[in-house]
Amino acid sequence: MKFRCSLFVLHLLAFACCFASIARADDEWQNLFDGKTLNGWDGDPRLWSVEDGAITGETTPEIKLKQNSFIIWRGGDVDNFELELEYRIIGTVDRSSANSGIQYRSFEVPDSKWLIGGYQADFEAGDTYSGILYGERFRGILAERGQSTELTVRGGKFVKTVVQQFADGAELQKEIRKDDWNSYRIEASGHRFKHYINGHKTIECVDNDLKQRRSSGVLAFQIHVGKPMKVQFRNIRLKKLPVTKRVAMISGTPSHGFGSHEHRAGCMLLAEALNNSRLDIEASVYTDGWPKDETVLDYADAIVIYADGGAGHPFNEHLERLRQIQNRGVGMACIHYGVEVPTGDSGDAIRDWIGGYFETHWSVNPHWTASFDRLPSHPIARGVRPFTIHDEWYYHMRFVNELTGVTPILTDLPPADSLSRDDGPHSNNEYVRAAVLERQEPQHVAWAHERSDGGRGFGFTGGHFHWNWGNANFRKLVLNAIAWTAHAEIPTDGISSGELSIDELIANQDYPVPDNFNKARIEALLREWNGT
Repeated sequence: MKFRCSLFVLHLLAFACCFASIARADDEWQNLFDGKTLNGWDGDPRLWSVEDGAITGETTPEIKLKQNSFIIWRGGDVDNFELELEYRIIGTVDRSSANSGIQYRSFEVPDSKWLIGGYQADFEAGDTYSGILYGERFRGILAERGQSTELTVRGGKFVKTVVQQFADGAELQKEIRKDDWNSYRIEASGHRFKHYINGHKTIECVDNDLKQRRSSGVLAFQIHVGKPMKVQFRNIRLKKLPVTKRVAMISGTPSHGFGSHEHRAGCMLLAEALNNSRLDIEASVYTDGWPKDETVLDYADAIVIYADGGAGHPFNEHLERLRQIQNRGVGMACIHYGVEVPTGDSGDAIRDWIGGYFETHWSVNPHWTASFDRLPSHPIARGVRPFTIHDEWYYHMRFVNELTGVTPILTDLPPADSLSRDDGPHSNNEYVRAAVLERQEPQHVAWAHERSDGGRGFGFTGGHFHWNWGNANFRKLVLNAIAWTAHAEIPTDGISSGELSIDELIANQDYPVPDNFNKARIEALLREWNGT
């Protein structure tokens, strides 16, 4: 694995990986309409026919609708996809009154025929609704033209938040041709949706309403109640897409000097491995603590924090924002000092999210060599072999009561000399002595947490020494864990990322290589770990 790139190049790599994953999904587009018949489509024969080589829906003064009607594609449900087609809509009596739409991931209303609810890519002969995301029988307008929105539930109530007004709706309307053919493109990946008309993005929406959002459903075209109208669809094609999991990696500011607490370099190594894993994961690194544009977190499936903690933890000033994010079931992983926050609001929050945290005057942070001889049957441990490694392994974490929802991943009994320091907020205390020296209780230094909201958390107390990322088992376990928190499926042999050289470990560190750096010692460690 060769990695010498800057943070900017990392983002380009993440984008390229995402694009490549889409290209891998299906090189062939599926044509949904043969241009001659309605084979594969199911709608009211009074309304739907083939005319001008297009699926045509038409109402007349003699055929009036009491409710919207739909023609349904019977080729199967759609989940993650890209859909392209051309449409034309005409109000045959009132040229501005006609309305239609493209239903996707939708549902058929029980005890009815040709009646649909769900996500709709709206369009009309008028000037207001073309390009919006509408929820037919499904929460109403979900994104207006030119808007990027997030859908959530707060206090039991549905909330639509406009994250960004990226374009002017009236200007977008000028790009739409009246009484003529227009192209429509819909992208649905995970719970993120984008609409484009004539190549111009009209909406983007992330649906984090866990109870109502839909992962799959039927595809259908609408003909609307109202005055007589005609709507046509042609050149309809579908490409199935994989689900891309997005990981936001928050790296802390420079800290302990060369080779320790190298948050930025560590995150970049992990992000590159995830982006090259072929698991349809897109990992992006945000440096120097909390992202300046925090809206990037609105689209994350998992958040990773690798930073100095305690009173300076990046989360402390953003707890309410994090609660909103976590209420969507977003995963969270905290690495090394990132597991420590002050007691009180921050401690209670992070304990609920990842299952445990470093509590001062309870937990300790000695340097010691841990041997992990047994690994649990858990996706995070897939492909990870027993290993021994020296690190600043924090232990005696403050876990949720009775370890509810927590699965220990790495566990060992620390040696007595790890408690040789005087009592202090991080060094020693009567509680940890009773647990380790008297009761001989093995300590969990990495753990997984499955939350009641469906989200997943991971705590990992190692990661003080940057060189430890060169240990394939150490690194694989954390890669597996990050992917697991994002609800990605972990391969049976785990996420592999090859061997790291000393030069790759030196790259991207915050501090220059000191004159007294013992390169030979680190190279010997790598040879030992790699079995060479």
